[in-house]
Amino acid sequence: MDPQAPTQRGGLGQAYQGGDYVQAPGNGNTQHLLSEDVFKKQFGNQRRVTKPYYRRKTYVCYQLKLLRGPTIAKGYFRNKKKRHAEIRFIDKINSLGLDQDQSYEITCYVTWSPCATCACKLIKFTRKFPNLSLRIFVSRLYYHWFRQNQQGLRQLWASSIPVVVMGYQEFADCWENFADNRGNPFQSWEKLTEYSKGIKRRLQKILEQPLKLNGLEDAMGNLKLGSVDLG
Repeated sequence: MDPQAPTQRGGLGQAYQGGDYVQAPGNGNTQHLLSEDVFKKQFGNQRRVTKPYYRRKTYVCYQLKLLRGPTIAKGYFRNKKKRHAEIRFIDKINSLGLDQDQSYEITCYVTWSPCATCACKLIKFTRKFPNLSLRIFVSRLYYHWFRQNQQGLRQLWASSIPVVVMGYQEFADCWENFADNRGNPFQSWEKLTEYSKGIKRRLQKILEQPLKLNGLEDAMGNLKLGSVDLG
């Protein structure tokens, strides 16, 4: 996969109240859902973006539920300036004041897999909530040839945060829950399954490599991204 990723993950601007929405379950409001055009352009797993060129950004769609219970919150974030969508998602969940005695599950659909920095932040976040289960489904792999990003993906799995490549079912679920679908079923684009299988194979090869606990911190230090706290 040759992702047409920007130098900085995500672009400037706002989608809604700073690039996110939180929709109360069952309120029927579609105003702040992803448009069909945004969904297909940003979540599309095609190998290359054909003309006319458009910039692929990072979107995080999330659904927070009580374990085997109702949905508490759902919404999406996109990158805003220098703040990655994953970090904005973490900030939102932290602000909800979750009950430590309850068990929760969060499902995320993400356009690009987390970078090394966000992988570390996600791990630290889940360690604050031992009763929270986080699953991440990704459309594409972000700069997968960078060793620090590969290490970040392995570290997420080692920390019981599975990162799984989206297939038809995941795209359909994301379309149903986060796109202004106007009641229309999800329509697959050409070669969706073929592209998904190719990305899955690439991710599997990355995960099969040995996990080096200090490798991610060393790699990020070389990039001068600041200290990494895995604790």
